[in-house]
Amino acid sequence: MENSYIIIVLLVIIIAMLAVLIMKKPDNSRAEQVLWNMQKALGDGQQMTKDDICRNIMQMDNANSQSLKEIKDSVNQGLVSVRHETEKGIAELRGELDKNLKEIKGAVDEQLQTALEKRITASFKAVSSQLEQVYKGLGEMQALANDVGSLKQVLSGVKTRGVLGEYQLKNILVDILTADQFDENVETVPESGKRVEFAIKMPGMDGDTIYLPIDAKFPMDSYNHLLDAQASGDKALIEQAQRELEKRLDSEAKDIATKYLKPPYTTSFAIMFLPTEGLYAHAVDSGMVEGLQHKYKVNIAGPSTMAALLNSLQMGFRTLAIQKRSNEVWKTLGEVKSELIKYNEAMEAIYKQFGQVSNKFEALVNTRTNVLMRKFRDVEALPEQED
Repeated sequence: MENSYIIIVLLVIIIAMLAVLIMKKPDNSRAEQVLWNMQKALGDGQQMTKDDICRNIMQMDNANSQSLKEIKDSVNQGLVSVRHETEKGIAELRGELDKNLKEIKGAVDEQLQTALEKRITASFKAVSSQLEQVYKGLGEMQALANDVGSLKQVLSGVKTRGVLGEYQLKNILVDILTADQFDENVETVPESGKRVEFAIKMPGMDGDTIYLPIDAKFPMDSYNHLLDAQASGDKALIEQAQRELEKRLDSEAKDIATKYLKPPYTTSFAIMFLPTEGLYAHAVDSGMVEGLQHKYKVNIAGPSTMAALLNSLQMGFRTLAIQKRSNEVWKTLGEVKSELIKYNEAMEAIYKQFGQVSNKFEALVNTRTNVLMRKFRDVEALPEQED
């Protein structure tokens, strides 16, 4: 490296000398000699510089190769050491992670087990409660089914259906009429031995009581056949069931007219009570109301129409009661008129007496007042007493 520096310095000196010579402008031969010497020296210097540079490069290359080898060995050794440390750290970290994971897994398993047990317990409790409600509902449904069966059994008997209709009819009568406006189990036709369930007392022309027969009929079997036929949708069965029910109602109306109607002991018509609105509605739709009324003088009534009919009769009873007691009202008004006349006469007598007393009182007051005023004037007229 030092030789390279020396050569470079020589080259600089030669160039400087060459520059000086050029500036002095010597003769050409000498200058050429100097230039040739300088070129030779410069060539030798370049060759020496090139050799030194090559040698330096080779030395640097050798040094770099050695350094690189040492660095490589050091790096490899460091990498091996780092690898061992890393593997050791990874092993320790893996062990710590495994330990932590086991602890976390144990805690999670414990919490999951606790939560699962609580959830299962709550679910079983809810299911048990719901099953209890279901069992309770099944028990109620069983009881309801038994009640429905009992009701169906009750309604299946003609006598029990009749009792049910009579009970419903009696409740309507009791709610609207008073106890003296209807009777139960009445023999509307004398000496016939036929007793109607209920009869309303109606006023006759001569003040006697006549009866309006009311009988409850409940052809449940025929009506159920019609409902079943309508549910099936079979037109032929529906028409057959309708004819059967209409025939049954016609027979019941005829029975009422034959047993319980006989004017003048009864009204000219009777009432057949049907306990259900559905049965009554079918009778209305089929036109049997007008037909039975014209044929047997028997009117058909359902629960709602029965109540309306009784309310109308109640208003009629009140009108008749007012007409019946109108004479008593006029008599009472006459007595009141007589009393008013007597009261007027007494008041006139009292007024006359009061007028006489008022006149006497006025005369007395005026007379006495004048006397007293005269006395006062006399006192004022007396002479004064001398000292």
